Amino acid sequence: MELKETRIRAITNLYYSNTKIQELLVNFSKNREVVPRYFEGFGKRPDTIQYNSDVINLVKKGATSFHASEELWEDPLKINSDLSQGEINKLRKGWDLLIDIDSPFLDCSKIAAKLIIEFLEQRKIKSYGIKFSGSKGFHIIISNKSFPKEFGEFKTKDMFPEWPRAICQYILNRIRHDYNKRVSEMNIDLESFGKRTNSKIEDLTESLCPECGRPAKRGKITILKCNSCHMQIERKDYKLTKRRLKCLSNDCAGILEAKESKDYSYCEYCSMSNWDKSGKRETEKFQEEVSANKFGSLDLVLVAPRHLFRMPYSLHEKTALASIVLSKEELEDFDPKFADPMKLKIKDFVLDCEEGEARNLLFEALEWKKGQEDSEKKYENKLYENREYSEINPANITEEMFPASIKKLLKGLEEGKKRGLFVLITFLRSLNFSIDYVYLKVREWNEKNKPPLREGYLKGQIEWHFKQKRKILPPNYDNESFYKDLGLIEGKQKVKNPLVEVLRNIRN
Repeated sequence: MELKETRIRAITNLYYSNTKIQELLVNFSKNREVVPRYFEGFGKRPDTIQYNSDVINLVKKGATSFHASEELWEDPLKINSDLSQGEINKLRKGWDLLIDIDSPFLDCSKIAAKLIIEFLEQRKIKSYGIKFSGSKGFHIIISNKSFPKEFGEFKTKDMFPEWPRAICQYILNRIRHDYNKRVSEMNIDLESFGKRTNSKIEDLTESLCPECGRPAKRGKITILKCNSCHMQIERKDYKLTKRRLKCLSNDCAGILEAKESKDYSYCEYCSMSNWDKSGKRETEKFQEEVSANKFGSLDLVLVAPRHLFRMPYSLHEKTALASIVLSKEELEDFDPKFADPMKLKIKDFVLDCEEGEARNLLFEALEWKKGQEDSEKKYENKLYENREYSEINPANITEEMFPASIKKLLKGLEEGKKRGLFVLITFLRSLNFSIDYVYLKVREWNEKNKPPLREGYLKGQIEWHFKQKRKILPPNYDNESFYKDLGLIEGKQKVKNPLVEVLRNIRN
């Protein structure tokens, strides 16, 4: 047994013998699925704790931490992976909104947490819980009681994970500009950071679309000048070739030559740009700013069926720190040493609130999500309208036609398996493969993962995707949270999306 493991086990036994800690864990576990974590991995599911003695008995068996579900259940022990979605909905009483701030840098996590709290309070939400994750992040939790029991024609309890996922996406979109601004105020040396991470300066900045808030794309404006009459024009994304262009002036026989090029920004979803055909440049539309996600990428949208998170005052195996409860005021000067399990001050974690307090937040998020989906649908239709995308016959596709990124993914992952699963399901479903084939390929892939994802999680994700009215396309290659971060690609890709490579192979 390693020295670190021996030390943490000794701390664990002493720490969880505190009856106050036991009581907090038992109280928070009410109606939740609770799963102990051992050094070897998670314990059996489903499971729960009801008494103080349950905690200490699991610790004696080697449990080092306790993880609970966002979802609240009539009886957590009745959950199993063979239940249909309808049966799951009957068992579910509701769900808490968990905002999981997980940046590699604690200072960036602090900034994000403060921005989210400001955002919530602007929407009259005052009842929320804050806790340290035990490593480099924070959890902000809003009680299920804050949301209306019904909204529109839907029961709120049945809209998991769609509605909490939409809320988290909405919040991330709305704080992104301020997150960039506040991270830039940390005066990070971009040049040094770029050298250390092998990144170009332009890769550490971004422009956000003023209409939808998505990161804008970059293009090139080429300035062409006539070598005879000196007429000057601008062309967007002009490709230099050996072919010589004649001057556009009727009474001139001169040739247009490329003199210089400039960057411009555009949103591929909203069709907004700081350049138009008249050559007018509207630079105020897109402002270049530090891309905070390059320094402290936020992953707020880890919302999935039966998703677990570290319980308040549970220990963290890697850091030996406690997931302590904080107040808003304590965030500013928070230091991980405050989470030393042998020195911390214990306070209750009560999610008290006014019923319906978060109604407006839910309404805003769903309206925003609808707008996002509409623009994405238009973009996808435009992108694939000339490629017979919807008529792909999977019988004409072999795995040899899969792009290198997907072939590499199919060899299994050690990190980022949930993101890898999202890529794999969306890729296969977009190619019109049957649900049986997707189940088969996903299970084969999962057997190569170290360690594999749980069967119930795979089944829930596949069923969710096949229930959607529209196919969700796999992320584009320039989405660094997926292919690059998972080690599936290197350098800039020649196409935008892995589907494009398959479509080309089919035509060939």
